[in-house]
Amino acid sequence: MSKQLWQMLGLYLALVNLWAFSAMGIDKRRAKKGVWRLSEKALFLPVVLFGALGGVLGMNVSHHKTKHWYFRWGFPLLLLVQLAVLGWFVYRTM
Repeated sequence: MSKQLWQMLGLYLALVNLWAFSAMGIDKRRAKKGVWRLSEKALFLPVVLFGALGGVLGMNVSHHKTKHWYFRWGFPLLLLVQLAVLGWFVYRTM
């Protein structure tokens, strides 16, 4: 795989993880203010699109959605799956 494709993959992963992290913080802030909130689907979307690290970090930093089992267990499980997929991908392309 070319250097440019690796850079694009890295940029994609950085952006989707930033999106997931930010979404958790934004929804927590909105919850405190009692205003319109992001749906749970909207919180899961960037996490499913390989932003699980950002989702886990955002959940823990903002202390948001930590009581819901599907967030508390789902985000870390998705992170493990994504790390395995990325590890396999790197192994196969090297």
